[in-house]
Amino acid sequence: MNRFQAWRAARARPATGFVSTPEPRTIGSIARGRQLMAGNYLFAGFLVEAPHTPIWDLPMPGESFEIALNSFGWLDDLAALGDGRARFAAQDWTWDWIDRFGNGTGPGWTPDLTGRRLIRLINHAVLLLRGRSPEQSRAFFTSLGQQTIFLSRRWQATTPGLQRFEALVGLIYAGLALTGMERRVVPALRALNRECESQISGQGGIPSRNPEDLLEVFTLLSWAAQALRDVERQPDPALKTALERIAPTLRALRHTDGGLARYHGGGRALDGRLDAALVSVGVKSVVPKDQLAMGFARMTAGRTSVIIDAAVPPSGPASINAHASTLAFELTSGRRPLIVNCGSGATFGETWRRAGRATPTHTTLGIEGISSSRLNPENDGGEVLLDVPAKVSMQTRRVADGTQVLLSHDGYVPSHGLSHVRNLLLSDDGRSLAGEDTLGALNEEDRNRFQAVMTEVQLKGVAFSVRFHLHPDVDPKEDMGGTAVSLALKSGEIWVFRHDGAAELTLEPSVYLEQHRLKPRATRQIVLSGRVMDFGRQIGWTLAKAQDTPQAIRDVVDEEVSITAATFD
Repeated sequence: MNRFQAWRAARARPATGFVSTPEPRTIGSIARGRQLMAGNYLFAGFLVEAPHTPIWDLPMPGESFEIALNSFGWLDDLAALGDGRARFAAQDWTWDWIDRFGNGTGPGWTPDLTGRRLIRLINHAVLLLRGRSPEQSRAFFTSLGQQTIFLSRRWQATTPGLQRFEALVGLIYAGLALTGMERRVVPALRALNRECESQISGQGGIPSRNPEDLLEVFTLLSWAAQALRDVERQPDPALKTALERIAPTLRALRHTDGGLARYHGGGRALDGRLDAALVSVGVKSVVPKDQLAMGFARMTAGRTSVIIDAAVPPSGPASINAHASTLAFELTSGRRPLIVNCGSGATFGETWRRAGRATPTHTTLGIEGISSSRLNPENDGGEVLLDVPAKVSMQTRRVADGTQVLLSHDGYVPSHGLSHVRNLLLSDDGRSLAGEDTLGALNEEDRNRFQAVMTEVQLKGVAFSVRFHLHPDVDPKEDMGGTAVSLALKSGEIWVFRHDGAAELTLEPSVYLEQHRLKPRATRQIVLSGRVMDFGRQIGWTLAKAQDTPQAIRDVVDEEVSITAATFD
C-alpha cells in the first residue's frame, strides 16, 4: 500500500510554494558535515569511504544505512557546516533523490521516513533553493506536495509511538508551510491530539521508557507547536499538555554533563538538542525529588547525578528494544560520565543487540546465567521482554548527611526465590555514593523455592555478580592490595571504589556501545562476585572522591574532536 499510494501521490496536483519562509530548527554537527565532505559516510554504525561518489550511488552495507540516508538527517550536518561546498552537495543530493525516487520508487516511501524527510527539506529550503533554476524549484515543490499527499493517506499505517509522531508532525509541518496543502492540517492535528492523549502518560512518559525516544517525541511536538504559532494558530490543549508533562521528565533524565541516561535502547542524544527543545517550549517545572520520572529515580548533589531504573520494564510491543536493566544506575560527575550502562548494541549486529539488552551489561546485580527479564525469541514482531519483574518498589528519604533511596525487585523470585534489594545513599556534597546490594528470600514460599534450587546445584550456592561498568574515558587502577580501585577522570578528578570484603573484587573488560561509532569501545568494569549460600547475602560498597579532589574544577570538552574520534578510532 505504501508503494501504491506513493505512485498515486506522484501523479497528484503538487504544491507551488511556501505560505511563509520556513526557519530551520533541526540541529546538525559541523564535524559530521566535514566528514561527509571528505567522503566518509557514517550512518547507523556503518562507514562507507567513497570520496567523490554521489550519496545515492553508494554501496548499501545494510538496511539501516539506507534508511538513514532516506531520512535526510545529513541535511542538518551539511547546513551546520554551511560553506559553499556543503550547500552544493546538499542541493545535488536532494535533486538527485527527486530525479531517482520522486516518482514513488525506492526504499524511502514509508510514512515515518517521509515525515522525517519532509521536516528537513522544509527546514533547509532556503539553503536548498538558493541559486536554483525555476525548473528545479518547481521540481522541489512538486516533490514536497507529493510527499505530503502520501503522508495524508498513509500515516495510519505507522506503529503507535515515535513512528506515528514523526509521520503526523511531518504532515502538519508540510500542511502549514506549503500552498495548497492547508486542508490536510486539521485532520492531522486531530490525530496528533489523540496520539498525545494515548501515548504520553500523566507523568510525561512513553510506553517504551526510552529517554532518547522521549526526547525525539518532545522535539517533534515542539516543532509542531511552533509551526502553529508561526501562522498565528494556538496549539490545541492536548499538544500543550503533552509538552508540559514531558519537559520536567526530560530534565530528570539528564545527567550533569547534559546527556540523557542511556536506558532501554536510548543513547545520550546529540549535544545541545535537549537544551534547545526545552528552551523553545519554555516549561520550567521539575519532577519532585521523591517521585519517579518515567520510572527512573534521580539523585543529585553538588556536581554529581545518579539516575536509576526503578520501575517495571516495558512490556508487549513497547519492549522490542527494552533492556533487562531493573535497579541499574548511572553516575556522572560534572561533565564526565563515571559509571554507565553498556548501551544499545543494535547498530553492531544481532549478537551485540541481544547482549546489550541483558542484565550483565548494566550496572546492577545479576544472577549468573539469567537476566532479571527474559527475551521471547518466538514473538513475530521482534523479541519482546518476557518474565519481567512483577513488582519493583522505591522509597526515598532524607537522612542526616544525604539522600537515601531504597529499591527492590522480584525478577529472580520465580527462578531462584530471591529478591534484589538495593540501598543507595548520596551525600549532600555529591562526593560519595554508598550502596548495599542484597539477594534474599523474603518469605516462606521464596525460601522453599531457594532450597529447591540449592538441592539442584548440590548445595554449591547461587552465583551472582554486582557490576559497575566504567565509561571508556575513565582510567581504573587496582589499589590497596586489590581491595579498592582508583578511577581517574580526564577532568583530573579521582574517585575511589571500595567494598566491605564480603565478595571478590575483580577488574574485567567491558564495552561501551554508541550508535555513531564503527565498533564497540573497549572499557573496563568493576565486578563484585559471590554466592548465596543461605536465605540472604549482602554486599556493601562505596564510590567516593579522593580527599584532594577539589569541589569545582574547570573542565572543557572539545565536542568536535569527540565526534571526529567517534568515526575514526
